[in-house]
Amino acid sequence: MKLLSASILAAALLAGCGGMSNKTASAPDTPTRTADGVLVGPNGMTLYTFNKDTAGAGTSACNAQCAANWPPLPVADAAKPMGGYTIIIREDGKRQWAYKGWPLYYWVKDMKAGDKTGDGVGGAWKIARP
Repeated sequence: MKLLSASILAAALLAGCGGMSNKTASAPDTPTRTADGVLVGPNGMTLYTFNKDTAGAGTSACNAQCAANWPPLPVADAAKPMGGYTIIIREDGKRQWAYKGWPLYYWVKDMKAGDKTGDGVGGAWKIARP
């Protein structure tokens, strides 16, 4: 009987742990995800990098009207850098995500998830890839 009780207890504990790990696994642990080999933001929209930025500089070269057309990937107040993701401080004081040192942006002309119309714009923008 003790063996059966111990087995039931062990199974219950493992089931509880499994449930917790499923919650953790489904919670976003990065500010982006990958879809079809492309980094996308939490809203499912394609993300881009700007070749006038300097990787690892901690700043963005896209401000004012540029940022109106290429909105930065914003950082939640409680977010912390993780893995290849860092946080830069923009000219306006707002925080923006960067991946492998490159600030990440959306493109205002992408209308739905999966659009990639910003790739190659002005010869300066490219799709962000993992």
